[in-house]
Amino acid sequence: MTLISAMTAMSAIALPPYPKAPSDGTVDDYFGHKVADPYRPLEDDTASVTTDWVNTENRITREYLEAIPFRGKLAERLTKLNNFAKIGVPSKGKDGKYYWSANDGLQNQNVIYRSDKPYGEAEVVLDPNSLSDDGTVALTGLVISPDGKYIAYTISRSGSDWTEIFVLDAKTLKPLPDHIEWAKFTGAEWNGDGFYYSAYPRPEAGKEFSNANEYHSVYFHRLGTPQSEDKVVFENRQEPLRFHLAGMTEDLRYLYIYGSGQGTGNMMLVKRADDPKAEFTVIEPTQEKEIKIVGSIGDTLYLYTNIDAPRYRLVAVDPARPERSNWRTVVPESDDVLNGVAFTDHDKLILLYDHDAANRAFLAGIDGKIIREIELPTYGSVSFSTDMDSDEVFYAFTSFTYPTANYTYDIHSGKSTFLRQNDVPGLNPDDYVTEQVFYTSKDGTKVPMFIVYKKGIKRDGSNPTLLYGYGGFAVTLNPGFNANRILWLENGGVYAMANLRGGNEYGEEWHLAGTKMNKQNVFDDFISAAEYLVKEGYTNPSKLAIQGGSNGGLLVGATVNQRPDLFAVAIPQVGVMDMMRYHLFTIGWNWAPDYGTSADSPEMAEYLLRYSPVHNVRNDGTPYPAILVTTADHDDRVVPAHSFKYAAALQAADTGDKPKLIRIDSKAGHGAGKPIAKVIEEQADIYSFIFQNLGIDPTAKK
Repeated sequence: MTLISAMTAMSAIALPPYPKAPSDGTVDDYFGHKVADPYRPLEDDTASVTTDWVNTENRITREYLEAIPFRGKLAERLTKLNNFAKIGVPSKGKDGKYYWSANDGLQNQNVIYRSDKPYGEAEVVLDPNSLSDDGTVALTGLVISPDGKYIAYTISRSGSDWTEIFVLDAKTLKPLPDHIEWAKFTGAEWNGDGFYYSAYPRPEAGKEFSNANEYHSVYFHRLGTPQSEDKVVFENRQEPLRFHLAGMTEDLRYLYIYGSGQGTGNMMLVKRADDPKAEFTVIEPTQEKEIKIVGSIGDTLYLYTNIDAPRYRLVAVDPARPERSNWRTVVPESDDVLNGVAFTDHDKLILLYDHDAANRAFLAGIDGKIIREIELPTYGSVSFSTDMDSDEVFYAFTSFTYPTANYTYDIHSGKSTFLRQNDVPGLNPDDYVTEQVFYTSKDGTKVPMFIVYKKGIKRDGSNPTLLYGYGGFAVTLNPGFNANRILWLENGGVYAMANLRGGNEYGEEWHLAGTKMNKQNVFDDFISAAEYLVKEGYTNPSKLAIQGGSNGGLLVGATVNQRPDLFAVAIPQVGVMDMMRYHLFTIGWNWAPDYGTSADSPEMAEYLLRYSPVHNVRNDGTPYPAILVTTADHDDRVVPAHSFKYAAALQAADTGDKPKLIRIDSKAGHGAGKPIAKVIEEQADIYSFIFQNLGIDPTAKK
């Protein structure tokens, strides 16, 4: 195999032949329709033929990326951009102390501190960096017991969704012997001398990161006892493909169970936690709508829901009279989407709304009446830290070019007081512009999009532009800061984020308009966003790159197949690429409410087949953009087989001379908890690939 060689900065980088992917000629039958799946062997990520293929692919990709002359400079710049103190918003624990996360700059994981006052003289509660040599153990949660005596914390290893739970003595911070394994999608919910958590049966050895996860059950762990003695609190043996999560109201009066995974919402049960004989009351039996407890006062539960309110409302419910006819609306549905409610000062509410995908916040009384708006600096995202028993309110605000800033809010005067901001050296937000536009999609729907760029650029169609999207699972893309993105902006790049259907930007109707047999709307919205950017002079197809992760990786793969002429570079990250078999791995079955499955009906199978990225790669000489696929060996959310099969299909097809590469990270997962060292390395690879294939040297004198 010939080595990759680099010429000058903008010369094409020669590629050796791609390796031949293992194939077994599998053909599946979907309601009489025969569908080839030639790369089925790549689904076995532990097989020697797969690991050999992975090693060869990584070597080719590594050689290509390292041959880009400016990659080292970009890595240096990204390191500097990330090397700033990151301070989280404080929250008050039940022990009366204030807790927050902080990172001195390039620590792989954030450290948890506490003090007697916000940002006071602090002690380290937990340093996740001490839990591994390479920063691949991540802290995923930390909960203090109501009596302030214990701290439970959850970790993940190498980016996996599998969770372990440990316990500290809150006073001495010494570890206790308690240790929970094979938990997943859970925290630790304290009640008395123990906590509730959710877990699966121990998986088959060697299949921990690929086999379907079934029978998610709720357990109670009593401190000082082995996990083998933990009691099952809730299970559903008739429905193995569901999630179950336990919670406690803040006054510890009620235990509640959510069940989800087979619909676009969740069921909810509740019972008195202080009565051993109490039975669960059904508040919502189906998973068709979303319903969540946000607080309780006495025997009244306050529930956030989109039942009879597609843009959400807050209702008061008496568990003894749970019928919907007895519900009392506290905060009615409005034109904006209510996306969060928090209690403070016993009887006050913080209401968080999405207005055209940007946050607005209000203080309200327990009657739901607005007292005042909490003024925010610009388009952005805000998160609140409150305590029902205190009038202290903290919040963090961020936007595209506005690093996270922390404030305290006086609910009596309405005054926000600045505490501190994460200060990125050399960044001046005033150097950049953020605008919001509304473009027209294929069917006439108006879709919002944020566009960010450096002041002074000309709309002459020549600007390098990176378009990002997601469009699914009722996820709203709000403006937020990313230090790595500054590299793109400071080099004259335009960044665009489209708020596609399938998200929750305009509530349930917007979400459903991008699901199942409406999924093509999402791809049309993304394509229309690209066409808008070209039409309005921001860029042209030879300077346009697209990026998305997970469901957004599917978005990128599908739109490249449908409009390869519109993009120069594509970065599908940890994408759902095989729409015919996605539901057979780990928790893929949970995505069926958004996608439908190939087993549902002939019509659904045919619809999925029409856009499934793996099955629609063209092989007729149509030029494709340069593509860098990314995945990771411990991704047990979207298993790497998706990206493996997609990359194999790309490399085997006749799609032109631009590179079709796959980057397979090690000791990493779907993305959460990734150490900063790995983040910088990955971002250096991605931006180097984009600049190289747009014909731009970002280190050249301007």
